[in-house]
Amino acid sequence: MALYKNIAYGNIGALANASGEVLISSQTASSSATISFTSGIDSTYKIYKFRFINVHPENDDAVFQFQGSSNGGSSYGIAILSTAFRAYSNEAGNSTGLNYEGSNDLDLSTNFQYLMEGIGNDNDQAGSGELLLFEPSSTTFVKHFMCNTAFYQKSDAMQQNLNAGYFNTTSAINAIQFKMSNGDTDSGTIEMYGIK
Repeated sequence: MALYKNIAYGNIGALANASGEVLISSQTASSSATISFTSGIDSTYKIYKFRFINVHPENDDAVFQFQGSSNGGSSYGIAILSTAFRAYSNEAGNSTGLNYEGSNDLDLSTNFQYLMEGIGNDNDQAGSGELLLFEPSSTTFVKHFMCNTAFYQKSDAMQQNLNAGYFNTTSAINAIQFKMSNGDTDSGTIEMYGIK
C-alpha cells in the first residue's frame, strides 16, 4: 500500500529509498551546453533515478529539460507522451496556484520534455528534483518516467512541477541528456542511481 501512496502523492524519493539506491555516476555542470549520461543505463536495474541538485541556468527564464536516446547518445528525439502539473506561490504571498500545464506536456512529440520552466538566474536562484525512469532496457514495453522538481522561479516564486509520461518506443533507452532551453547550465550536479 505504501508503494501506491508514494506514487500517487509524487513521493518518488521515498519510493527510491525503500528499494535501495546505488550511485552509478555523477556530473557537475560548469557552463555546460548539455549534460549526457551515455553509459551505465542497461538491464542491471529496473529503475534509474536522476537527482538534480541546485541546477542554475546561465540565462534568466530558462527551461531545464531532458530527452532519451536508443543509440547510445548519437541522437536524442524519441516520441514522448506526457502530462505536466505545477503548484506555485510568490514571495509576496499574493499569487498562488495549482494547475495542469498543457503547454508543458508532449503529445507524441520528439521535443525535449520540460522539467523546470522559468528558472531564474539570480545568484540565489536554482532548481532541484528527481526523475525516475522505469526499465529502460525493456524491448517489450514503452518506457515510463516520473519527475518531481522544486525551483526558484524568475518571478520570485517557489514552484513545484510534477511531470509523468513515457517514451513511445519498445527499443531500449540507453542514454539520457539534460540541457537548458537557452544558454548553458551554469552550475549544479546531476547524479544517476540504479534502484534494486
